[in-house]
Amino acid sequence: MRNLLVTTALAALLSGCAVSSHATQKSTLGVPRSSADMLAVIDQPGPISFETVASCDWQVDRSGLINLKHPRAKEAGLTDGPEKIQVFFHVLRHPTHGTFIVDTGVEKALRDNPSKAAVRGLVASVMKLETMKFNEPLGDWLAKQQAPLQGVFLTHLHFDHIAGMADVPAGTAVYTGPGEASFREFQNMFVQGNSDRALQGKAPISEWSFEPDATGRFAGVLDIFGDGSVWALWVPGHTPGSTAYLVRTTKGPVLLTGDASHTRWGWEHDVEPGTFSSNIPKSADSLARLRQLAAEHPTLQVYLGHQL
Repeated sequence: MRNLLVTTALAALLSGCAVSSHATQKSTLGVPRSSADMLAVIDQPGPISFETVASCDWQVDRSGLINLKHPRAKEAGLTDGPEKIQVFFHVLRHPTHGTFIVDTGVEKALRDNPSKAAVRGLVASVMKLETMKFNEPLGDWLAKQQAPLQGVFLTHLHFDHIAGMADVPAGTAVYTGPGEASFREFQNMFVQGNSDRALQGKAPISEWSFEPDATGRFAGVLDIFGDGSVWALWVPGHTPGSTAYLVRTTKGPVLLTGDASHTRWGWEHDVEPGTFSSNIPKSADSLARLRQLAAEHPTLQVYLGHQL
C-alpha cells in the first residue's frame, strides 16, 4: 500500500498541474465557421479601430523564442543568449460591441510595487523581470479610457500574456482557446499561484467553442461577433489552446499571431518557437498555416507575439 501511495504521488508530481485553477466555462460568444467564410471577407475593409501598445521592453533567452535546433537556425549561426522583445496588448474597438483587448501587457504593480504584483517570488526571479523597461502598463492605459473594457481575448495563458490581467476590472469577461487553462505541466506547479492571482476576481475563463474547420486550413475558425469583423483561429502547438486573431480593421486586415511566432526572424525564416513551446512539431505546423495565409493576402499586416 505504501509503495502504491508513493507511486501515485510521484506520478501526480511528474504530471504537474494546470496553469490555473480559475473556473472555466464554454464560451457562448462566437460562431464556428470555416476558413472559407473568413477568406471570403478577409480583404474587405472592416469596422474595427485597432491600436497596439508596447507595454514594456524585455529580454529573454533566444532558445525559448526560436528553435535553435532547426536547420535554418543552425545555418544562420544563431546561438542562445538574450533577445530583445516587447510585451504587447492590442486594442479592438467595435462600433457596437465596444472595446476589447487581445492579451494584457503588464500590470502597474509590476513597476510600482513588485512585491504586491501577481507575478512575484521564484517565478519573477526566473523570468528576469529586472530586465523589463516599462512603457505603459495596462492600468495606466485603462485609466485614460472613457469607454469600459468589455472583454479580454487571450492568445494563450503564458504569464507574459496575462501579466497585466490584475489591472483588468473585476468581473471582466476573459476568453481563451480550448484546454488552455487545464493543460498540465510540471512547471505549472510554480506558475499556478501567480496565474490565479492575476485572474482573481475576473469572470470564469470562457473557452472558444471551436469546431473542425471544414476546409482543414486551421484546427478551428470562429467568427467572434458574428459579423465577420474579428476571427479566432485555433493554432495549437505553443500551447494546446493557442489562438491567433484575424481582425478586419478600418485600415485593412491584421493578423495577431500570438506566440505561434515570437520573433520577426522566426516568422521570416519559417522557424517555429523553441523551448517555450509545449509541442514543437505542432507549433511548426501552425506557423506554416499562418504564413501561408499571410502569403496569400499581401495586404495583411502581421503582428508577432513579441516583436514588430
